[in-house]
Amino acid sequence: MAVNQTRRRLLAAGAGALALPALTTVPSIAWALPGREHADWLFSAVNDADGRHCIAGITPGGERHFTLAIPERCHGGCLSPAKPQAVVFARRPGWRFYVVDGEAQEVSHQIDAGDGYHFYGHGVFEPAGRYLYVTANRLHDAMGLVRVYDAESDYRHVRDIALDGIGPHEIRLLPDGETLAVGLGGIKTHPDYGRVKLNLKDMDPALLLVNRESGEITARHRPSHHQLSCRHLDVAADGTVIAGYQFQGPEWEAHPLLCRLGPDSAFSELALNDALTASLQQYTASVAISRSRPLVLVTAPRGHKVLLLDHQSGALVAEYALPDAAGARCDGTGGFVVSSGRGGLYRITPGEPEAVALADLPLKWDNHLT
Repeated sequence: MAVNQTRRRLLAAGAGALALPALTTVPSIAWALPGREHADWLFSAVNDADGRHCIAGITPGGERHFTLAIPERCHGGCLSPAKPQAVVFARRPGWRFYVVDGEAQEVSHQIDAGDGYHFYGHGVFEPAGRYLYVTANRLHDAMGLVRVYDAESDYRHVRDIALDGIGPHEIRLLPDGETLAVGLGGIKTHPDYGRVKLNLKDMDPALLLVNRESGEITARHRPSHHQLSCRHLDVAADGTVIAGYQFQGPEWEAHPLLCRLGPDSAFSELALNDALTASLQQYTASVAISRSRPLVLVTAPRGHKVLLLDHQSGALVAEYALPDAAGARCDGTGGFVVSSGRGGLYRITPGEPEAVALADLPLKWDNHLT
């Protein structure tokens, strides 16, 4: 369906979609199915030039794009392996997730967290695409959960997995198809207090491994400091997990901001030199692991940097200056696509000294590309 038709329907419902200068009518999307490296569309939460919240779809080369207006700011997303659908999750404290029909380029489902719950901005499908696993908070006791939804039954909620901890954030599936990797942030919040952090003195973050069928927590790896909030992560084809931290302690302290969990279950933290660590301003955002070589890309929006590391050795391969570096994904050819909160979309190719600009749009990209 043409983008303009989608926009008319949204306007009729009282929501406005952003018309961008390069907007074109976009054909049905060629979707990522098993065996394909990437989809022909990237999705991200964005704010437009007037501050309105939207979901954007953009081709990896930046040639075409569209936007769909939504009532709240969103964060991360995931693709269905079974249908031409992308799911985008509201930003903490998030009250809904939105299912985008990629062929019609419209929101087909809007799923509420339910009374007494909110989402943390991330989710992942199991390999068959039926069940969606979403990180969430149960408000009455601040218990971190993975809430499970049945995509074949219009995303009906079916059960919860308790994580015995606070603040689960990004969630990924390991190659075995059964084990979920969860970044447990450890930060207690409550919507009555907005995004205020209520337990900084007794945080208990961790990188968790969880069996998605039984709900058993099979591993809990705690950072070297209790205020290193474990947030974002990605998983390599061999099962290696790289996760990024956001330090919640004094600004003059410096701590490792990345950790590695190997396929041999060995857990370690990746130490960068002191000057580089300090330049990241205690904050990492997106983590994206190459599917074709042992490289991981990490964005650091506060430090206006992108880091490229060998995810096996932890060695720094390259660093790039990129203003408000935000979302990151593999480009399917051994490189990466990176968005900027200032509107840019860039390609980073290992071995090349600079990021190449693909697009410059009147959008404020959130910290993730899907």
